[in-house]
Amino acid sequence: MATARVISDEELLRLPKDGNKYEVIDGELCESPAGWAHERVVANLIAQMSAHAKAHGLGDVLGSNALYVLPSGNKRAPDVTFVGIGRLESAAGGPWLSLVPDLAVEVRSPNDSTRQLLDTVGEYLAAGVRLVWVIDPDRRSAAAYRSATHVREIGPGGALDGEDVLAGFVCPLSDIL
Repeated sequence: MATARVISDEELLRLPKDGNKYEVIDGELCESPAGWAHERVVANLIAQMSAHAKAHGLGDVLGSNALYVLPSGNKRAPDVTFVGIGRLESAAGGPWLSLVPDLAVEVRSPNDSTRQLLDTVGEYLAAGVRLVWVIDPDRRSAAAYRSATHVREIGPGGALDGEDVLAGFVCPLSDIL
């Protein structure tokens, strides 16, 4: 993450929409510039997931402007999320979502450390996220996490699988990378 400083909720609401990803981790503002290659992967995945979710009436797909308040108090902004049908309506009412997504996706940026990514995945899983994908564009691979010990590695010729979370969704990595 590029910068970190303590921030209030009011300051967080006033941050510019400047293309950077902002999260609040342990009370500190964390800013991460994504870059065009990262955003291309995110856009491709959102398009694929949204088309599938809409066609099958499964729920909503959101990008990193959706900030989720996790039980830890951290405000996380996964690169892509899926929330099952009807769940978003129950979380309406404030600037941030007070629910955990069913599926969270992180696309690795060059400045992301393995430790940061694993900590983030662990926090998502502990909060109740049912499926987490970490996509590594440089290695043309991904990993699907159901728990800290149930991890499926996906190589360059493999595909993301929504399993029982985003039912019926299968997307070859080559379609988004």
